[in-house]
Amino acid sequence: MNKKKSSVKEYFELGEVGRYFLRLFGKKYKDKPDSINLRLMHGINRIAVIIFILALLFFISKKLFF
Repeated sequence: MNKKKSSVKEYFELGEVGRYFLRLFGKKYKDKPDSINLRLMHGINRIAVIIFILALLFFISKKLFF
């Protein structure tokens, strides 16, 4: 068996989920097509992700401190 050693750079790669968050909360690109439907969809996605993260933090803090 030939095991490949993973480097530090490979360990800290973002992957698909990380790239999605960077795209979702990152800067806007002027060369991409833009419509009201697309902006609304991304806005709702941002709200949903923020609420999900807040809920996770709430439940974790509830389990740890109460």
